[in-house]
Formats: sequence, C-alpha cells, structure tokens
Amino acid sequence: MFLLCGTVGLWAQQTTNPTPAEPSAANKVTQGAETPAAANKRAAQMAKFLAIGEAPDPAKVQKGKQIFTSTCGFCHGATALGGEGGPNLVRSVLVLHDNNGSNIGPVILHGRPGKGMPSFASMTPEQISDIAAFLKSRIQAAANRGTYQIQNLITGNADEGKAFFNGNGKCSTCHSVTGDLAGIAKKYEPDVLISLILYPIPPGKTKADLPPAARETAVVTDAKGDKVSGTLEHLDDFNVAVQDDSGKYHSWNRDGNGDDGLKIEVHDPLQAHAELVKTISNKDLHNVLTYLETLK
Repeated sequence: MFLLCGTVGLWAQQTTNPTPAEPSAANKVTQGAETPAAANKRAAQMAKFLAIGEAPDPAKVQKGKQIFTSTCGFCHGATALGGEGGPNLVRSVLVLHDNNGSNIGPVILHGRPGKGMPSFASMTPEQISDIAAFLKSRIQAAANRGTYQIQNLITGNADEGKAFFNGNGKCSTCHSVTGDLAGIAKKYEPDVLISLILYPIPPGKTKADLPPAARETAVVTDAKGDKVSGTLEHLDDFNVAVQDDSGKYHSWNRDGNGDDGLKIEVHDPLQAHAELVKTISNKDLHNVLTYLETLK
C-alpha cells in the first residue's frame, strides 16, 4: 500500500486592501475535481508501482484493436481473453514479454499450423506494432485493478424480480421488504447489494459478526446421549465448539474419522443463499437486484 500526496502550497499576502486575484478561465478548476495533469501523474505513478511500464499510444491501441478484432477475435475473443479454441492472450507469457511485436510478430506472420493457427504473411510491421500496443493495453488493464469500472447493474425488470422474490426464489420465506430489507437500497450500493444476494455477509464482516439469528447453530450429542445446543463457534475434523444460550462455552475433541461418538447437527440460516447460487439465472439475479433497488 502506498500513499500519493499532492503538494500543498501555502502563501500569504499583506496589503492595505487585499483583493483576491481572479483566476483566469484556463486555470479555474472545479473544487474536488482532478486535473488532467494530476490524473496523468497518478496513472504514471501507478504504472511504475505495478511495474507495467508506460501506457501505449492510444491511437495505436485503437488501430490495433480494430485489426485484432477482425483478424484474431474469432479465436482469441474480441478482448483477447480467449474465444473459439484460441488461448487467453492476456495471460500469455509470450505476449507478456513482447516488445512492440518482437515476440508476437513471427507468430502472426508464420502462424502455428500444429496448433491450428493460420499465418498472416501479409501483415505489415505497422499492423503488428498496433496489435502489440492493443495487447499491451489489455495486459496493463488486467494488472491495474484501480482502473476497473463497475458498469450499470440495474438492468433487470423490477416486477419480475418481485415475482421471483415472492415465488420461485422463496426469498420472502426468510426476508421481509417491510422488515429486515426495508430501505436496503439506501444502505448498500448496487455492486455490494448484488454480492449480498449471492453471499449474504457484508464486506469486511465474517460469520462471527452476524446477528444471532443469522449465525450457524448446532446440536451436539455425545456418546452418552447428552445433548448441548447453541451457536456454533468452531467445527473441523478435530474439534467442535458450541456456546449455549447461557453463554457457556462447550468443546469436544474429534478423531477426524467419524468414530468419535459425537453426533453433530448443524443448522445454517444462510444455506438457502448457498443453494440459490447453484440455480439462479443471470436474468433472475438482475431482476431481483432491480426490485431491491426500489426499496429505498
């Protein structure tokens, strides 16, 4: 982790009737906005920190993208992440070590017949250089996660989402739009909210931070038939621990082979979400998200 600090200038002027100088239109900057120069400096510092080098010429990237999409996109995908039989070039060591076409040029010109890649012998050095610039931009984009942009997630149908919520999704059997989910869209941004549908633990939290009603519970029966029930604190092949309603902590050793004489019954209130992940379609997921966005 690192901290980028801008330089702060401090000055004072003492005059009889001080009048603040009006900045020229060219020098006016909206408060809080980042100037292009500052953005470029920050991008350069980030690139240096990530050791990904300088960004390629945007014009060459655009030309290379057009050539790549029409020539290579069918096999390698329009974004070079892999397609119809072609490998992911963003993760290619050969592409990663390329310098302006030094590695990919021979492959493009001669192909790889043994692997089903045709040759493009008529490709010019400039076209190869443009493709190299495009691929370099894709690798840098993958490395620099700070530039990732979350696209609009509210693309579903709220009415269909409501129907799924109260119907096939069975969400309403555990949740209430006037109870625990009241105003949910005010609490979380769409990207966080959609993740909570799939994995209902808020960012930065663990199961131990959840309210009692959402915690796993267990009933442990020992070899004598004595039972202890309460909040499940720990469970693996060697130990199990439960805190009962009075706050008393109970733990048992297990031999890891299922021959410890203990019978353990676990109830997870979040299990329905785990099952939902296996069956929910992308359409239903965004429909539910769009419906929840109406709960503000």
